[in-house]
Amino acid sequence: MRKSFFLYCKIVVFLCGCNTITSDPSKKTITGTNQFTENDWTLLPFIKIDSANPVLHAGNGVFTCPVLKKNIEWENKDVFNPAIVIKNGTMYMLYRAEDTIGKYAGTSRIGLAESSDGIHFKKRSEPVLYPSSDEQKKYEWEGGCEDPRIVEDANGRYYMTYSAYDGDKARLLVASSNDLLHWTKHGPAFAKAFNGKYLNTWSKSGSIVSTYEKDGRIVATPINGKYWMYWGDVNVWAAVSDDLINWVPVLYTNNEKPSIELRHNAKDISEIKTVFGPRKKKFDSDLVEPGPPAMLTDKGILLIYNSRNVPSIGDSLLAEGTYAPSQILLSPTDPTTVLYRMENYFMKPDKPYEITGQVNRVCFVEGLAWFKNSWFLYYGTADSKIAVAIKK
Repeated sequence: MRKSFFLYCKIVVFLCGCNTITSDPSKKTITGTNQFTENDWTLLPFIKIDSANPVLHAGNGVFTCPVLKKNIEWENKDVFNPAIVIKNGTMYMLYRAEDTIGKYAGTSRIGLAESSDGIHFKKRSEPVLYPSSDEQKKYEWEGGCEDPRIVEDANGRYYMTYSAYDGDKARLLVASSNDLLHWTKHGPAFAKAFNGKYLNTWSKSGSIVSTYEKDGRIVATPINGKYWMYWGDVNVWAAVSDDLINWVPVLYTNNEKPSIELRHNAKDISEIKTVFGPRKKKFDSDLVEPGPPAMLTDKGILLIYNSRNVPSIGDSLLAEGTYAPSQILLSPTDPTTVLYRMENYFMKPDKPYEITGQVNRVCFVEGLAWFKNSWFLYYGTADSKIAVAIKK
């Protein structure tokens, strides 16, 4: 579905360049602290584990699709863009998998694999979240269920944000589970906000602000009495929730003005407050998109984000369409305020399996975990396989 979204991106991307947020650590401070350099707040460096990558490949699992009512090889084309959960000392990866028969480059479903070391994974033979003949079919079929991100609440229940694609637009949906195997679908995240005004707004990539615990759990953490989520894949926007299921986009106040002019298909988001967007002459010139669940730290909210480059308006040294991740720090008291932003990417596609695949030149980070006394960062490679980078 990434390919189908490029046309939508072009409608608004040239408008986003003026939404530049500069980050000169020598000139910026966080209230009540000393000045920071980039090394003080970023989570770096991550080293690709070349000896093991890719750690997950397409497979030959078979299950009976409840929509098609026949057996299909549900992950035989590509696997990518995983979420990571640590539970009782074991790592669980929930990943996007595509078949070869569905429209729009194959129907996507969410598979589950587990690992004791973060490198070697054992897959379940059947997906755990997928389009079915249920209330969400109208949003999920035939494109499928894509790009999961997962957090826990204080009681240990898991909440997944994922993108549903119906062939026309993507919508951000929510599901919950007690065991990672059986999921209750709650439908579109914005269905109830403002009387459904944003139900049919293109929305993706929900990164919920969380605390990364020492035991590896990622626990959604309220700020000022509300859960917060970053979302979007042109600009990054924000939303708030009381229950991790029903989300309300954060709008501009009466005294604020949109930082970019919106027109054409972007009219339906003109009131939603832009947190940050693409930057001209940089690696993130074309679009920005949240990565793993945002991390609440003692310095602020750390968001690892993905970006796409167009050389004519961005980094002339990066090839057309290169996806490369970076990091940004946001205020812990006002999560829509940017404190710092890296001036460059910290990873780029430079391995054969990252350069060539379903979509070329892609490192798309989505799963992060504290595991075995290290940070494990998982990413989709060329929308075809899954790899890992580690920070000791």
